[in-house]
Amino acid sequence: MMRSLYAGVSGLQNHQIRTDVIGNNIANVNTNGFKKGRVNFQDLISQTMQGASSPTNEKGGINAKQVGLGVNIASIDTLMTQGSLQTTGRISDLAVQGEGFFILRKGDQIFYTRQGNYNVDRDKFLVNPANGLKLQGWNAEQDTEGNYNINASKSYEDIKIPLGEKMEPKSTSEVVYKCNLNSAVPAVQNPDAPTDAEKNGGSVWDSAINVYDKQGNLHKMNIRYTKVGLNEWKAEVTMSDSVPNSVTVDVDNPGNITQDTRDKNKFFITFDNNGAIRSIREANPDGDPDVRATGELDIKVSYRVPNGDVNPRRGGAQHGDLNTLTVKLGEAFKFNGITQDASQSTTKAVAQDGYTLGYLSTFKINEEGVITGVFTNGQARQLAQISVATFINPGGLEKAGESTFVVTSNSGIANVSPADTQGKGKIISGTLEMSNVDLAEEFTNMIVTQRGFQANSRVITNADQLLQELLTLKR
Repeated sequence: MMRSLYAGVSGLQNHQIRTDVIGNNIANVNTNGFKKGRVNFQDLISQTMQGASSPTNEKGGINAKQVGLGVNIASIDTLMTQGSLQTTGRISDLAVQGEGFFILRKGDQIFYTRQGNYNVDRDKFLVNPANGLKLQGWNAEQDTEGNYNINASKSYEDIKIPLGEKMEPKSTSEVVYKCNLNSAVPAVQNPDAPTDAEKNGGSVWDSAINVYDKQGNLHKMNIRYTKVGLNEWKAEVTMSDSVPNSVTVDVDNPGNITQDTRDKNKFFITFDNNGAIRSIREANPDGDPDVRATGELDIKVSYRVPNGDVNPRRGGAQHGDLNTLTVKLGEAFKFNGITQDASQSTTKAVAQDGYTLGYLSTFKINEEGVITGVFTNGQARQLAQISVATFINPGGLEKAGESTFVVTSNSGIANVSPADTQGKGKIISGTLEMSNVDLAEEFTNMIVTQRGFQANSRVITNADQLLQELLTLKR
């Protein structure tokens, strides 16, 4: 009789704990990155009234007679199932789609979380604005050649987003040309003075692109193509806002500047009968012009930018700072650059690698957690990469409040690497992971728990009535 009383008490106590867990789940139904809990029961020890006996020749075996003494909490599990992703459109809102946790730091303490609402603080660190914990990853480092690289093999560190940082200007060092010159147009009669009809008919074709000098100043480089014969075009390079007569074309030796002649900024292009570029040569009437007919057909263009200085050897003419760039026209006898066929001329520069001064204005984050900065000059540069941690037993992590977890002896150590590697999930920018609490399931569990609590209370009431009857036997 007393056994049933205490069994009922254990039922009340443990169903109350389950109600507490369910209540916490429901309370956090809208907590981003929250992982719900689950209570598992197991029976308590049993009192053996008679032990089991084995069968004999005369009779069969007898089972043990045991009376259970109640219920106990077997475990309170944290279920790490994926929550739904909610789109926010905010760049620094992040969610892990798959396995893994974000890593946060507070002093020497390391925390792990699935909550992904972050912001850039005053010191330009990426932090959780609710508690100031700093997001961990790897910042890009500049090498000796000026390139920025991310080394994910080193220890993770606080991620810094240097908003407002300058990107120094870069002079154009390479211009790439593609497309076509029209082979059907006639050659001009006088290449030095083409008529308007020849210009309008396509025998003269201009192609311009913006390039930058060492100080980031913008110049318009124009190449005028003039058809001078069968499969042959004469090209003239001009540069806006440069020192007059300072543009020079060098075909063969990049370190060799062509002699000062009236055609130093001109060169010839020839094509084969299939329309592939065949050769280029300097237009140098005062000596042997340099020719290139194999491999990459590049020209070196040099020009000077006014700087206020004058050259006394030139009668006080402006001298200026020298800038050079390579114009890539294609590979000899191939169709990967400028070509010539009987279609409209469309030759244009498709790429150049220079830019002016810029400031970091915003950033974006890809699925691997790479943070790329976008500058006001249109350039982009890797800034950092977010680290992601996984565990052999993520359910063994211990909740530390504020939607964070800490390592325990049963969770295993953190396996840290970039997202989308080693079985880790992807990082989705502009989204937050919602709680994995299912209200329908929680309300159903609440009803079942309530009925279990009520049933155990009836056991206690019934045991009390039996005890009352026992006390009345004396009367």
